[in-house]
Amino acid sequence: MKQGRIVVITGAAGGMGALFVERFLANRDTVIATDTSEEALAKLANKLDEDARLHTMAADISDEASCARLAAFARDKAGRVDVLINCAGFFPTQSFDEMALADWNKVIGINLTGVFLMVKAMLPLMKGRGWGRIVNIGSGSMFDGVAEQTHYVAAKTGVLGFSRSLARVVGKEGKASPSTSSRPASRLRQPSPSPCRRRWLRRRSRRARSNATRRVKTWSAPSSSWPHLTPTSCRDKPSMPTAANTCSERAPKDTI
Repeated sequence: MKQGRIVVITGAAGGMGALFVERFLANRDTVIATDTSEEALAKLANKLDEDARLHTMAADISDEASCARLAAFARDKAGRVDVLINCAGFFPTQSFDEMALADWNKVIGINLTGVFLMVKAMLPLMKGRGWGRIVNIGSGSMFDGVAEQTHYVAAKTGVLGFSRSLARVVGKEGKASPSTSSRPASRLRQPSPSPCRRRWLRRRSRRARSNATRRVKTWSAPSSSWPHLTPTSCRDKPSMPTAANTCSERAPKDTI
């Protein structure tokens, strides 16, 4: 595993973000940790014994100017960025009837717009080295939905689409842009479906195979009734053995 990387982590003061900070520091990487609270970041630094490779700065990732200041801080402290982990998240529960535009904008701003702004701010510090990683944390809730988190699920679904499209841009420079469902991933891929969705996919596959078998066995004619012509198309239920509705894989060998 690479060491000595410069890693920027949002939402770093707690939860998954704090675990990422500890993991990268243990790997002898330099970490630039950001969150909305200076006090929470100070507690994180104290917990890690004021590690010299940890630099903290409070920032609001939904604000463009704040992201620009964070990028300038990273440039001053390290001169470059190798890994960006967008881990910050805001996921309140709220019924759709009670949801106001301000509530919607706040959740979208942190969970989706914040990812965009952080990539825009940090990408210039990542270019020109032929290697880099951008990790955007997604959510498995986008597959089945959550009744009281329509804004959050919409944002995380947007993160997946954004990450896939971004990979087509930054991938040309050797940077991967994976989007994950509550866990890191080494490659860009859709998170594993839920058990309910897996059952539905299995049923759909069985139905497709059954329908294909019925189509093949729908009708069979004696070899003498098949025209000695090259078949051009196939229908599910042909009523007459004509050249227009015969199928090559069902025609007798002596007619081909």
